[in-house]
Amino acid sequence: MHDGSEGEENKVGLAALERFLEGVPVLHRFRDGVNSNRYMPVPDGWLVGSADVIGSTEAIANGAYKTVNMIGAGVIAATMNATGTRTFPFVFGGDGATFVVPPDFEDSARSALSAMRRWTTDETDLRLRAALVPVANIRREGLDVLLARFAPNDNVSYAMFAGGGLAWAEREMKAGRYEVARASVGVRPDLEGLSCRWRPADAQRGEIISLIVQPHPDASTVAYQTLETSVLDIIHTAGENEGHPITPDNARFSAFPAGLDLELRASTPPGARFARRVGLRAFALFAWTLFKFNIRTGGFDPTLYRDDLRANSDFRKFDDGMKLTVDCALPVIEQLEALLDDAVKQGIAAYGLHRQQRALMTCIVPSNVTRDHIHFVDGADGGYAKAAEMLKKQLQDTQSGRPQAQDRRLFDD
Repeated sequence: MHDGSEGEENKVGLAALERFLEGVPVLHRFRDGVNSNRYMPVPDGWLVGSADVIGSTEAIANGAYKTVNMIGAGVIAATMNATGTRTFPFVFGGDGATFVVPPDFEDSARSALSAMRRWTTDETDLRLRAALVPVANIRREGLDVLLARFAPNDNVSYAMFAGGGLAWAEREMKAGRYEVARASVGVRPDLEGLSCRWRPADAQRGEIISLIVQPHPDASTVAYQTLETSVLDIIHTAGENEGHPITPDNARFSAFPAGLDLELRASTPPGARFARRVGLRAFALFAWTLFKFNIRTGGFDPTLYRDDLRANSDFRKFDDGMKLTVDCALPVIEQLEALLDDAVKQGIAAYGLHRQQRALMTCIVPSNVTRDHIHFVDGADGGYAKAAEMLKKQLQDTQSGRPQAQDRRLFDD
């Protein structure tokens, strides 16, 4: 996919990225991300990359949510491999992903998005749209792209965005502007490291909720940030580890992963899949044995890996708003809904909330023996995509002047 000039551009881009990231605040408490003063503006010359699955709601209704999640994580994996770095800022959205890159990464990012569009069409029968939007154009709209990093531990960090720019870029993409064209037939993204081998994690406290909260355009910053803090306080005081949906009891490696065929299609061209399928199944069974009996081998420690999996899980994020996939008792969910309904009536925020029984993990694992593996968490039965559907309906009702209190039966399965 790459020629020599693109490799040189990546080296320049990596140097620019590292220089910028040195000055970006690193937050070690998630709730510190509520304060937009902790964020730094992304340079004008950078670009916002955005991609999402077209018709994801219908795909989910047809039982393809694991595929939808795999495509969303695949956008990040493909961009990592095309640019040669895992440090560029990105956010996983369930049915898509968004990221920012310096201008010297533009060709590599465009190639990755273009190839992902082709792969999605050829291998999944779904369609992916994608766009690259200059940050300077976003600022001309009176919006911004602000960045901080959340580091839950020393192994990984995740981007946190504010300023409204990413949401605007996504709207532009859906309107058909700044489009990244689909690659030619036969072009494949490099999806090395993308995997989906863990079983869905059952709720331990009540239900898994996927929650999206966005500020109302006319709301004061203080009022909206107070709301986000209140949401986090409710979840934190209700249970240990801030509603983390992955626990030692429900993190189970699968001997026969349901997503193995997706991983095969991601890693191997059609003509070479028979032998690769046998190898993947044998390795999955071998890995299951290691996890089942806590067997250490060749530098791999299953107990440490499982601990890191939980610590590295990306189950909450700030992305021009707040997104959470958390495990909550039913009274806690009712308390959150009451708080958020009141915020809607007061014109502070809009929200979408979807309830389900399990959480789903999609992973990027560069190496089985290093501790920097990444695990994206979403609800296993619609998740963020269903929450976004409710949010969209709520915003439409608000804009049309209809009553803003929601009848949640409209959004139940």
